[in-house]
Amino acid sequence: MSSHAPDSAEDFLGGLKGQRVVITAGAGGIGLTIADTLSKLGARLIICDVSDEALATVGDKVKVEAALKADVSSEADVDRLFETVKTTFGELDALINNAGIAGPTGGVDEISPEDWRRCLDIGLTGQFLCARRAVPLIKAAGGGSIVSMSSAAGRHGYAFRTPYSAAKFGVIGFTQSLAKELGPHGIRVNAILPGIIEGPRIEGVIAARAKQIGISHEEMTGRYLQNISLRRMTSPYDVAAMVAFLLSDAGFNISGQSLGVDGNVETL
Repeated sequence: MSSHAPDSAEDFLGGLKGQRVVITAGAGGIGLTIADTLSKLGARLIICDVSDEALATVGDKVKVEAALKADVSSEADVDRLFETVKTTFGELDALINNAGIAGPTGGVDEISPEDWRRCLDIGLTGQFLCARRAVPLIKAAGGGSIVSMSSAAGRHGYAFRTPYSAAKFGVIGFTQSLAKELGPHGIRVNAILPGIIEGPRIEGVIAARAKQIGISHEEMTGRYLQNISLRRMTSPYDVAAMVAFLLSDAGFNISGQSLGVDGNVETL
């Protein structure tokens, strides 16, 4: 784990080599980028994902010690994941609670209770299920870090994306509560709030919203970018860099924070 504050500028990103890290939804998208970044900085990784296709090729892209199929909304899957973590690592230095889904796009009267529950089960309850198994292992290591993925939608209300926004607001409350609970054990807990991340997921969201209100995909993209101060989407590597910072010695005294990595999303 990152066990001390940096002693000099050269030490700012120290403390990552040898860290034992679990990354949920780590075989694709932001999760794979985080895995790639931490692996290159010397961390030891166990990842899970629900995609058989992504899991089959992840070993060709990044060095991991185990890659398991697991749905974080399933208590049995999470238990199985952390039994592997315990067997492989014994203890744990960091949990990256990355798993989540976009959820449905639609008015509150159009969204099914099933779709609502699925979005919160994966994006919020899954973080609880992973944390409850990870925390004893991080305590055994003498402290460490939990980084949970929220969103700009966890700071702004998001019309027609109510399940997603509710889950991401919940992540922030969970993060702040855990930071208070676990701080005395030397465990730092933070949330990252990405904005519009380049990639297929946001393209799908934009397409669905454009269809709903009857405009082109290009016009909808422009509307999204107009609400970002820097007028650009965020790279997955921007998010991975923040994760690395929080796990490193430079993040030694950062806890309970909700950190936007989003070009300053002004509204959604």
